[in-house]
Amino acid sequence: MTDLFFSLVANWGLLIIGLSAYFSCLAMPIPTFAVMLAGGAFAAAGDLVLWQVITVAYTAAVAGDQTGFQLGRFGGQWLTARLVDRPQRAALFARAVKVVDRWGTVGVFFSTWAAAPLGPWVNFAAGAARLSRWRFTLWDALGEAIWVAAYVSLGYFFGTRLDALTELVADWGGLITALCLATAACIGLIRHTQNSHKPPDH
Repeated sequence: MTDLFFSLVANWGLLIIGLSAYFSCLAMPIPTFAVMLAGGAFAAAGDLVLWQVITVAYTAAVAGDQTGFQLGRFGGQWLTARLVDRPQRAALFARAVKVVDRWGTVGVFFSTWAAAPLGPWVNFAAGAARLSRWRFTLWDALGEAIWVAAYVSLGYFFGTRLDALTELVADWGGLITALCLATAACIGLIRHTQNSHKPPDH
């Protein structure tokens, strides 16, 4: 599938970059990190313009996150009902709800780049939890800036070895996500332990 998206970027350029960034933020199974790498690589080769790649990818990603937030806000119960028959997605959504409940908009920030596979579900959960729209937008925009800049820049500077880079980044991205989730779990466990040892208030 990755080779297919490389080919689409080669033929359709910014359109594919924008569409992939937007729909991946709505939990569509699109290897957007590979598309971002390809966009950077094609910019380095002179086939695309770097600032246009970054602008289109960033704008589309933020728009996709905003759409997910809106879907969660106005269709939270409908979304939950739709996930009942899809255990894997239901598990992701349940994890996203826990992230939002514990971390709020800070969780939104880290989900956009440090735990990107969870990001779309965090958008839905943030909307369903009625988080502040402007705080969601602020933290989401900051996180997406990191995500887009990192992947496009990697493609731009190391695009001559795009296949190896894509494989490396895919493994690295999964590792980062696992480490972030493990760290959050450890922090939560420590806090729970500390609270359980506090003397009761009188």
